[in-house]
Amino acid sequence: MPHDPNPLRRRLSLGLGAAATLPGLSACVAPQPPRALSVGALFAGRIDDRGFMEAGWRGLERARTELGVVTRHVAGVEPKRPLLVDALAGLAASGVDLVIAHGGQNNEACAEVAARTPGLRFVVTQGAVTGPNLASYEVLQEESAYLGGVLAALTTRTGTVGHMSGIRVRPGLKGRAAFAAGVAATDPKVRVLTNFSGNQDDAALARRVALAQMGAGADVIFTMLNAGRGGVTEACRERGTRQIGNVVDWVRTDPAVFVASAIADVSIAVFQAIRDARDGAFPAGAIRRVGIADAQAVRLSMAADVPEAVRARVARVAADIEAGRVRVPEIYEGPEFPTPT
Repeated sequence: MPHDPNPLRRRLSLGLGAAATLPGLSACVAPQPPRALSVGALFAGRIDDRGFMEAGWRGLERARTELGVVTRHVAGVEPKRPLLVDALAGLAASGVDLVIAHGGQNNEACAEVAARTPGLRFVVTQGAVTGPNLASYEVLQEESAYLGGVLAALTTRTGTVGHMSGIRVRPGLKGRAAFAAGVAATDPKVRVLTNFSGNQDDAALARRVALAQMGAGADVIFTMLNAGRGGVTEACRERGTRQIGNVVDWVRTDPAVFVASAIADVSIAVFQAIRDARDGAFPAGAIRRVGIADAQAVRLSMAADVPEAVRARVARVAADIEAGRVRVPEIYEGPEFPTPT
């Protein structure tokens, strides 16, 4: 090709030639898919406890499979604030987009880590804390616990029922208050034995407490435990005592022992928090609550041998709670049953 002495014309010619090739180039470059949301979750307990922690983990797994998010989790952490802070800080530093702390025992620890990590979103499930980058999601397990109290009062033969839990976190305290209130509203003559043993997962300890409550007359025991529930179930089977479970449907698992289960599907809180974050609807500074109006989340499951009249009474109370005609209290001020040594 002869040399063109006009440099301006030569530059224009090269530019037009390059522009002519751009459509072909752009057709070969595929658009990049959006990056999947990454989520880190903390479970201050065992994710195989067949209870609260496992339900939360199942919510995380559901989000992974249905929403296509990338997940990681830390489990087996003792519910002590310094340990929870360290675990949450580690998740926050791992590059995730959202950190979920499962359980109200994380309230203070998560608020602390969220405050010093303002560019990251945090959620506490069954929580009661908020901030510019912090939200709480709460399934109102106290509403199904109240129904459990109604059923316990209607089915006890001895006039004494029990309540057992481990650590004194806000959701557990509210559940205890609701159960006791449901009993009192149904039959004020029924006595409630209530105990917080200090451990959600110690089956041997839970068995001792259950046997002590049975020895004091309890023939129906409401358990708000995690892995420790197995010890209560063992004692119930030996003594012929009925149990009311919580969180998941224990009636389906063991209807001979479980007369009912105060379902509060906390997996829904985990899943909903992740879906909201993915969809740009993260409720920073707010608490989102799910109650008995959502029967998939909150309800009382009852064994087949529960009389129809009892079922009808429970259904009427559930309708009254939903309509606001019954107020479920959050505070219990009565006596407590001592933990046996």
